[in-house]
Amino acid sequence: MTWKTEFLPEAIKDLKHLDRSNQILACKAIQKVSKNLLPDYEGGYGHPLSNKCGLNLSSFLKIKLRASEIRIVYKLERRADNLLIIVIGARADDEAYESAAKRIQRHNL
Repeated sequence: MTWKTEFLPEAIKDLKHLDRSNQILACKAIQKVSKNLLPDYEGGYGHPLSNKCGLNLSSFLKIKLRASEIRIVYKLERRADNLLIIVIGARADDEAYESAAKRIQRHNL
């Protein structure tokens, strides 16, 4: 089963700001995870977030692209079979997690 994928408007901008090769990697990762986006402890690909940099992201999951140092933060909406992409960004200094926390608050997620 493939889940429906949605992006916050800011996440679309994040994707467009990546260079072409990283855009392709991010899209492939999202496509792969959308087939089984459950947390890894339930047999899926998503890695649960917790308290990052003093930010409570415990109800969100991440995809790590190790080779390109990109992190994708998403929310699993089980009732609607929906995958909501919050942020696509660099791992540097936990920037992706800080952006995710701001967007979560802004969009009341």
